[in-house]
Amino acid sequence: MTALAPILETFFTDRLMTQRGASPHTVASYRDTFTLLLGHIHQQTGKLPAQLDLADLDPATIGAFLQHLETVRGNSPATRNARLAAIRSLFRYASLRAPEHAALIGRVLAIQPKRTATTIVSFLTRGELDALLAAPNRATWHGRRDHALLVFAAQTGLRVSELTGLAVHDVHLGTGPHAYCRGKGRKDRATPLTPHTTEILTAWLAEQHAGTTSPLFTTRAGTALSRDAVEHLVTRHAATAVRTCPTLRANKITPHTLRHTAAMNLLHAGVDITVIALWLGHENPATTRIYLHADMALKEKAIARTTPPGTPAGRYQPPDQLLAFLSQL
Repeated sequence: MTALAPILETFFTDRLMTQRGASPHTVASYRDTFTLLLGHIHQQTGKLPAQLDLADLDPATIGAFLQHLETVRGNSPATRNARLAAIRSLFRYASLRAPEHAALIGRVLAIQPKRTATTIVSFLTRGELDALLAAPNRATWHGRRDHALLVFAAQTGLRVSELTGLAVHDVHLGTGPHAYCRGKGRKDRATPLTPHTTEILTAWLAEQHAGTTSPLFTTRAGTALSRDAVEHLVTRHAATAVRTCPTLRANKITPHTLRHTAAMNLLHAGVDITVIALWLGHENPATTRIYLHADMALKEKAIARTTPPGTPAGRYQPPDQLLAFLSQL
């Protein structure tokens, strides 16, 4: 029997960190998955994680763990599928290290992810976005920082991890202003900045007097904002904006809502969907099509071009030349 501990350890140090060069976010997500799984098995069987064997992670045990995530922890099917993906990744690695468990590994890899519903993305209208951007009190340091962050996020559409990872030297405010970031999947991209965003960031950086390697958006102590801090400030200012824009109460406003809003603004401006995919850092342009489904204005334009029911069929007849001449007078 092959012990689980050495396989799990080398999976992280060799497979994830060395071979794949996984990001810290991916390593943390996989770590949390196996911490939860091993804790669940210990609670059910009393076995310590270091004493577990690969055979203790059979399909029935993993299935019970996935059910526990949904029913007890209240995780969504998407979270459940993410945990399952981490487990399957471990077992694919284990197939090379413990071939004697091939039958068990095959049964675990046969566990299918749960189908999830695709919801329409939530985004802010022009009035709602204006109300949110006006919510921070710019008479205070925190208010000016939050205003700059909200303006920047709503215009660039960067992910939260990309926002918090930006340094001062990643933003170029001279000729051809743009922001450079390394996004999901280690894909580098540069996002142009509008004159308004450039003006806001210029004022913010002039106030900070920060070094080029300092975070672009910081705490009062000068450290980078965390993901939770960004989510908290967006939620807080959204609650303030509700007073002047009651429609904001209908949806939960998150940092990702600002990303969706940036995409929808580009779509409404007539930007091609493939360009929007590059702007957002989507590897597959098909991912960006969700914004077409969310844009009711585009659908209304499409239906306006259709022929109403009951309209008699016929060919186009040009107007009489004499009448056309008279109508132009």
